[in-house]
Amino acid sequence: MITLYTTLGVHADATLDEIKRAYRRAAMKWHPDRNLGREAEAHAAFQEIRDAYSILSDAEQRRVYDEVFEQEMRRWEAEHAAQEEQEREAQREAQRIEQEHYEKMVAIAMRYAGEGHHRDVLFGVLLGRDCEAELAGRIADSVWALQESRRASELAADAAEAKASAGAAASNADDGTRARRHPGAFDSFWHGLFGIRS
Repeated sequence: MITLYTTLGVHADATLDEIKRAYRRAAMKWHPDRNLGREAEAHAAFQEIRDAYSILSDAEQRRVYDEVFEQEMRRWEAEHAAQEEQEREAQREAQRIEQEHYEKMVAIAMRYAGEGHHRDVLFGVLLGRDCEAELAGRIADSVWALQESRRASELAADAAEAKASAGAAASNADDGTRARRHPGAFDSFWHGLFGIRS
């Protein structure tokens, strides 16, 4: 924020001597006679410098200015903080609405994908639900890819289960054959030794 102090190029706690020196420097820099071709700009700057010096070089006027400026600064900061909070709240609300819309669109796409609809159908349904085209495309692509991945996983799991079942059946068949052969061989051996059947 521009103040009388910044106009002269001094700090707010500057002494009267510092203010006088700063005024002389600024006045020489912006005097219209020293700024040929920029007289209008120089005149405006020179007038601001003279006004600032006339107030800050007078102790009573400077005290009043400092008090008024401090009050105005506090008011400005409060208004600025309130405005920033309103903007943050509006941004949070906009993000919440956007997130809800996104979640709703994903849920719709998941439902249609679960019913076996193709990616283009998902995209069309989302467009029909007032979903922006780029977002509808991203959601349709993602949901379709997820659905395809799930289907591939389910098929792989089913194939693995079928293979395991087939292997178990074959193993059981082998075990049954061995079990039948083994007691038969044992029976023959036992009968051959002792002439009796166990």
